[in-house]
Amino acid sequence: KEGGAAAGGGMKRPPTPVEVADVTVSDLVDQFHAVGTVRAVESITVVSEIGGVLRALPFREGDHVARGTLLARIDDAELKAALDRSEAVREQSQNAYDRVKRVVEQNAGSAQDLDDAAAALKVAEAEVDLAAARLEKTRITAAFSGVVGARSLSVGAYVQPGTPITDLTRLDEIEVRFSASERYAPRLERGAIVSVSTTAFPGVSLSGQIHVVDPVLDPDTRSATVIARVANPQEQFRPGMSADVTVDLTTYPNSVTVPSEAIFAEGNSNLVYVVGADSTVARVPVEVGMRLPAAVQIVSGLEPGMKVVRAGHQKLYPGAKVMPVNSGDDAAQASHS
Repeated sequence: KEGGAAAGGGMKRPPTPVEVADVTVSDLVDQFHAVGTVRAVESITVVSEIGGVLRALPFREGDHVARGTLLARIDDAELKAALDRSEAVREQSQNAYDRVKRVVEQNAGSAQDLDDAAAALKVAEAEVDLAAARLEKTRITAAFSGVVGARSLSVGAYVQPGTPITDLTRLDEIEVRFSASERYAPRLERGAIVSVSTTAFPGVSLSGQIHVVDPVLDPDTRSATVIARVANPQEQFRPGMSADVTVDLTTYPNSVTVPSEAIFAEGNSNLVYVVGADSTVARVPVEVGMRLPAAVQIVSGLEPGMKVVRAGHQKLYPGAKVMPVNSGDDAAQASHS
């Protein structure tokens, strides 16, 4: 009899250990992900518009400079002399005009003489303006606030018009350029919020907005170029870095969700194992809605508060006894990933 009892007990299967998860209600967000490149919103090569000897470079490489800050000065001795000369000519022309005007007012001169004197004065004034503009070009200033790069020349070098002196880049705001496939491009709109991160700064995420969605797709890649503008107040993200871009597309509020691992297919049906109060499982067909990498929206078949098998269901069958090995709240966390 003892042998028979042992044999009978041997036929009883022990509970199968499984991971379980709660069926939860949460907001599911359909997201677009892409890898893009950080670019500067404003970046220029600082050059000289005139030729001459470089007399000063009053900046340190890597400095933050404000708009209008002096970056370089070209020798201005000849241009100062030219301005003085043109101002002297203007003064002479002004005196000549005044004399002719007095004569004409006394009816001792012709109107043509006055016109000629006025024309000469205008030419002299224009020469002063031109000389002043040329002199001003010896002072090369920052076109906008930003960070200056390395010097391309040394003081004392002779520069030609267009010779690069340094670079100036604005970093407090950046552009991120990325591509969107023909599936997603129509769903991305100007003003949509983007989240940007880089591997260089783990845990740091910047927020910005889509600035441009190219209306024409590349026929080779079937994708559109998208440009986002992103505030970069700490100036951590630099042009040339790769960036991970996330855009929230559609939110499905109050969705019944389970972890994606809980769903398994059989034929054309999607199924889950529901764990009952007596720790036995039932195979339940479900209608699936939005699928995200970590969570699935359940349209029908489950109710919040139920528990489903998340891992280990391959060895199960309807009515099987199970032993949960976790608390099962991962579904709620997954729905926000």
